[in-house]
Amino acid sequence: MPLTFDLQIDRGPAVGLILLQTDELIELELGKLFMQVGVRIYQNRIPCMPEVRPETLLMMAETMTERAAMLPREAGIRSIAYGCTSGATILGEGKVAELIRAAHPDVEVTNPLSALKAACRALGVRKLGIVSPYVVEVSEALNAAITAAGIDISEYGSFEQAEDQTVARISPKSVLNAIIEIGSGDCDAVFASCTALRALENVPKAEQRLNKPVLCSNQLLAWHMLRLAGINAPVADGGRLFDYGLGG
Repeated sequence: MPLTFDLQIDRGPAVGLILLQTDELIELELGKLFMQVGVRIYQNRIPCMPEVRPETLLMMAETMTERAAMLPREAGIRSIAYGCTSGATILGEGKVAELIRAAHPDVEVTNPLSALKAACRALGVRKLGIVSPYVVEVSEALNAAITAAGIDISEYGSFEQAEDQTVARISPKSVLNAIIEIGSGDCDAVFASCTALRALENVPKAEQRLNKPVLCSNQLLAWHMLRLAGINAPVADGGRLFDYGLGG
């Protein structure tokens, strides 16, 4: 049959995501946020072990570049995120960026830890309360990375769960209660860590009760991906953070 090609299709801005094989939440939550601002998301899963421990997280470095390379170069992707807070902590933010840029050298790269640091700068946060789902050694590594960035941890609590699938089944009510408990202390903001933790749906309610910013991994990742892609549009139900650009 006769045909013509349209090589000038305006498909709008796009971002890329490398998510864990075990993650059941991040696609749903980021999809809802990006749909509001007309951003396409291309994604690929990376193999990982069910248990979230330093030795299992390090294994993801072996296939990071390969997985990033499967995101289409011709799609106009402006930023790529590695969707794992604990993984970015253990692997190191610089290593994650290096591995992804080996496949996409000209694209901005982020992860939830880098996004948290950027958000704290934008919001002027100096004291942070932490809600963690991780086992002790992973939580301690996350806390050390945060304090190394010059951010004090005023309050901290953990559910101490080792598996992503278990974290995803922690009830939103339990997450909200933990955010309120930790956030009620002497902190400028509270951060609920892990892309598998059902925290985003609690952000508006928790901010209303605490009257301070409430941050979580998926919200931070979406905000930073958009801002790095040059998109400064507000997002409904994303919390106070979406009122800010990278410079505050």
